[in-house]
Formats: sequence, C-alpha cells, structure tokens
Amino acid sequence: MEQENAILALAALAQSTRIETYKLLVRHEPDGLPAGEIARALAVPQNTMSAHLNILSRAGLVTSERRSRLIVYRADMLRLRDLTLFLVKDCCGGDARLCTPLIAELIPCCPPQKVSS
Repeated sequence: MEQENAILALAALAQSTRIETYKLLVRHEPDGLPAGEIARALAVPQNTMSAHLNILSRAGLVTSERRSRLIVYRADMLRLRDLTLFLVKDCCGGDARLCTPLIAELIPCCPPQKVSS
C-alpha cells in the first residue's frame, strides 16, 4: 500500500460513526449489510449514513453491491490487511521480538484453520 492510500483510509476512519460502521461491517463479513440496517444499528439517519459510506468507499475500505432494491456494503478485508501491514511492516526494525506481542494479540482474534486432508 502506498502512503497516499494509507492516509486516505486512516482519514476516513478518523470519525466515530465511520469507524463504528467499518467495525460493524468487519463483524458481518462475508455477507455484508444493507445500508438501511447499518443506519438502524448505529442509530444514524439514512442520508447521513450514505455520506459516511461514500467516504469509506472512496477510501477503498468498503465495497457495495446492488441486490434488488438494496445496496449491500461489505468491508474490503484485503484493504484492511494492506493497511495493517503498512502500519506494522517496519515496526520492529528487523527485530522479531518486538512484534511478537502484537502477533500474539492478533492470533486469538483469527485462529488459523486446520486444513483437512
């Protein structure tokens, strides 16, 4: 990820409704949520939520798909990965011991899945 893209994404998340929206969408992966449900869940007027979703979309953090009359939004998990890697890639200056606590915190969130043979 280039620095300009990281700045755009971080700026989009630097507002309480947008970060709560993004966290909600991450929790609802891979199905996503319709815009109206997002607005109701966060008690935000639909037109205000639309503006927030547009900002997140322009930053590349969410995608949308029309399903009949609904627009369903999803968190772009690859973009989240890229942003996270951008922020921590050089965090340890080559010393893996410095990043070990961070990695330990992330693993319980998303334990590796066992591969069936």
